[in-house]
Amino acid sequence: MSTEICLLITSGNGPGECHQAVVGVLRRLQQEADFAGLELDVSATPARHGLKSAVILLHGAEARAFADRWQGTIRWRAKSTLRPHHKRINWFVGVSELVQQANQAMAIGRHEVTFESFRAGGPGGQHQNTTDSAVRATHGPTGLVAVAREMRSQHRNKALALKRLQALMCAQAAADQEADRGSQNQLHNALERGNPIRCFKGRAFHEEGGKR
Repeated sequence: MSTEICLLITSGNGPGECHQAVVGVLRRLQQEADFAGLELDVSATPARHGLKSAVILLHGAEARAFADRWQGTIRWRAKSTLRPHHKRINWFVGVSELVQQANQAMAIGRHEVTFESFRAGGPGGQHQNTTDSAVRATHGPTGLVAVAREMRSQHRNKALALKRLQALMCAQAAADQEADRGSQNQLHNALERGNPIRCFKGRAFHEEGGKR
C-alpha cells in the first residue's frame, strides 16, 4: 500500500552556507529515495546561494520508514566558499514532517495545468512499461511539477498527478505559513543546539558518523 509523506527541509535563519547545505541534503535525499524505489515531487524556495527551503512529497510503501531516517537536524561539515577566512565549518539544516490539514485543499483550475505523457519507468529503472502511460502535471502560475506513473492507464495517472500537484501546493502553503509566523528564529536556534541525526562532509556530501 502506497503512503504519502510531506517533508520540509529548511535552513531556518541560517546564512548562505546553510542554503548550500539545503541543496546538498535535497540532492542526497533524492538519490536515496530513487534507490529505495520511492517517487517524490519537490517545491523549492530559492536563495542567492542555494535554497532557503524545500518541500518534498514522498510516495511509496516505504515512505514512512524513509522519512523517519531523515527527520531531525542535519549537519554539514565544510569550509565556507562564500567567506574563505571564516572559521566556522559546521552548518545545520532541519528536516521535519509537514502535516496537512484536511481543510487545506486548494483549488486548481484545469486551464492552469499542463499535462505531458511519457513512458513509465519506476525509480532506478524498475517496473518499466512499454506504453506512454506516465503523466507529468505542471502548474503554470507556480511552476510546480508532480508526476504519477503507478497506474496502468494514462487517465488514472493524470488524475493522480493532479491530486499530487494539489498536495504539493498545500504543503508549500503550510511551509510558508510557518515562516510567516516568525518561527524561523526559534527553528534556527534549535538547529544549532540539536544533536544531528545525520552528518555529511565536503562538497560531495559524503556521510560521516552521527546520531542515527
